[in-house]
Amino acid sequence: MAKKLSYDSAFAELNQILESLQSQETGLDEMSEKLKRAAELSTFCKERLRTIEAEIEKSSLSIQQDPSDA
Repeated sequence: MAKKLSYDSAFAELNQILESLQSQETGLDEMSEKLKRAAELSTFCKERLRTIEAEIEKSSLSIQQDPSDA
């Protein structure tokens, strides 16, 4: 079973792929696979950031509406 992906590990892997592609030592077949994986990781990171943003916004609204702070 695959290890659960975290934002930090996805971002780190995405950076490793970028460095590998920039080194220009990647063959065409490997480059294709890395680009596919980079697209998957990018989508995951974007979705995770949106989720975190929504959670922060919800928490912020909750704090602002909390009458016990007054």
